[in-house]
Parts: sequence; structure tokens; C-alpha cells
Amino acid sequence: MTTQHPPRRFTPMSQTATDYPVLLIDSDAPLSELHACASERLNAALAYLHLMACSNVSDYAEHDINTVANTARIMVQDVADVFTVIEKRGLDSPAVQ
Repeated sequence: MTTQHPPRRFTPMSQTATDYPVLLIDSDAPLSELHACASERLNAALAYLHLMACSNVSDYAEHDINTVANTARIMVQDVADVFTVIEKRGLDSPAVQ
């Protein structure tokens, strides 16, 4: 069986739950849109982690702590994936003369 790869325009996001990339980043999206996407996720992750840091750990079961950590990991991984596309676009762009 041949594995199909997404077109070069789309960059697969990191995933651990599947063997085939399901979520893709449009590498041709405007940089301002990519930045807004990364910023929204990073700010949400930071607010989420701040809320958890202000909570009393004894109020939560071990399963809850794992859920919090995994949710934050997914959100931060999304940010890292979008930043990779932004950096690649920035580094691959010809210098302005």
C-alpha cells in the first residue's frame, strides 16, 4: 500500500493519536493569520496553565492532572507547529533589497 503525502502547500501538524496526518497547516496562509493562530493558542495555553497553577492540587485526582498536562501539551504543540511554518517561510524568503 502506498502512503499518500499531503501537497507541499499543507504542513502536517504533529500528532500522537494517529499514524496519518489529519490536521494540516496551510503553509501559504498569510503570515498575519498564522501568527494570530499561534498567538491565540499560546495565550489560551498560558491562561489555562495559570488557572491550574492557582488551583489546589489536592482538589484533583491524578487523572485530572494528566488531563490538564495533556491538554496543555496539545495546545503548545500546535503553537510550535505553526511557528515552524512561520519560521520556514521567513527563512526561505528572499532578502528585500
